[in-house]
Amino acid sequence: MSTSEELLPGTRRALLHRLAVGQAQGRAPSLVGAVVRGGRTVWCDSRSMLDAHRPDGDVQYRIGSITKSFVAVLVMRLVDEGVVGLDDALERHLPGTVAGHVTVRQLLSHTSGLTSETPVPWWERTPGSLRPAVADILSESPAKHDPGSRFHYSNPGFALLGALVERVRGAGWYEVLRAEVLAPLGMDRTTVLPEAPHAGGFAVHPWADVMLPEPLEDTGVMGPAGQLWSTVADLGRFAVFLTGGDERVLSGAALAAMRSPATAPENAEWTSGYGLGLQVKRDGDRSLFGHGGSMPGFVAGLWICEADDVAAIVLANATSGVPVSSLAAELIGLVAELEPRIPEPWRPLETVPEPELLALTGPWYWGAAPFALRLRAERGLELVPLGLSGRAARFRAEPDGTWTGLDGYYAGETLCVVRGADGLVSHLDIGSFVLTRGPYAPGDVVPGGVDDAGWRV
Repeated sequence: MSTSEELLPGTRRALLHRLAVGQAQGRAPSLVGAVVRGGRTVWCDSRSMLDAHRPDGDVQYRIGSITKSFVAVLVMRLVDEGVVGLDDALERHLPGTVAGHVTVRQLLSHTSGLTSETPVPWWERTPGSLRPAVADILSESPAKHDPGSRFHYSNPGFALLGALVERVRGAGWYEVLRAEVLAPLGMDRTTVLPEAPHAGGFAVHPWADVMLPEPLEDTGVMGPAGQLWSTVADLGRFAVFLTGGDERVLSGAALAAMRSPATAPENAEWTSGYGLGLQVKRDGDRSLFGHGGSMPGFVAGLWICEADDVAAIVLANATSGVPVSSLAAELIGLVAELEPRIPEPWRPLETVPEPELLALTGPWYWGAAPFALRLRAERGLELVPLGLSGRAARFRAEPDGTWTGLDGYYAGETLCVVRGADGLVSHLDIGSFVLTRGPYAPGDVVPGGVDDAGWRV
């Protein structure tokens, strides 16, 4: 069953060992894992309580909240088309709900302030027929926080997004998902209800090695929050899409927005966050994005490290006890450390840049702090601190001769080249921050001026 020819034997054994430890310590009836690298699955293996029934990459498991990432792709397709705006109020596209004042962006990023769950009974273990309409998934007063004020995970919020897709497209959310995402990506084993071969879901007793079957309910209107079933093979294809994109499904810019924290941290100490339908987290020095999921009888984790070009998927059929997201992150770490990514060869730019652009490169100073400005492909610029601290950023060239920040503090800010009366470059301006060719040189256009006496001892 292994498709791991590109990985070294030692790497394959290390991955299997970690998977086996996870299954044994987590007491999972079965557990299957896969690793994706270079645009395809390069390793897949499993452990099971029954040696004769070890799952392979084609066995379905319920993936829980990873469903939300699929629904987010559908919504972002509407944004790409200009049919829906991220800052549109829900009421504009799905009128009549008690949450009409929240925005699409807030729903995608779990900052809508809506309640985490539906009114009783708990939706995950009860049939969707108990909540036949969108109005049944929220109480009359569902707000727990002011919209936009904080992150607060909301399952009904994603059910509302699924209903929005249905209203705009005029078809069921899964029907739309099948036609617009799953079929183009070749994901024919991702379904709204289980299709054989599939695992059964179990709860494992906390103090005895015995099991109890969990109900496999169709959650109806709440389906967009966690209904989907899938396989590690299909989720590997989804990981390839989330990493490299596919213009048939979604633009690269939309995918980048999904992967970025909705409220971007400004320091290096953050450990987890949420984008638009995707979780983001730090695993040591490694930045990951993806999603975890759980439903009664199942847990799932799909995580991707873009820098290492490695993704990992882990699925188990136990309600709790198996830390699948941590396990997936460890699989990524094993591959990245045992077989680090070989960088692409250095190659020169495809065309020689114009002299004026090349002249912008080199050292610049924000006050006394040294930076280097480097020229990248397609007239892009990269600002790199040369000291022990400073804000690095990449900038995208715009048609009007400016550049737009892509990273961190300068994301969305404009970099302008300011020229003097003589037409020569005077300084750079990034959102009012001035960078000059020398550190506090006399006569420089530094805000507040430079002491006339200059540097001294």
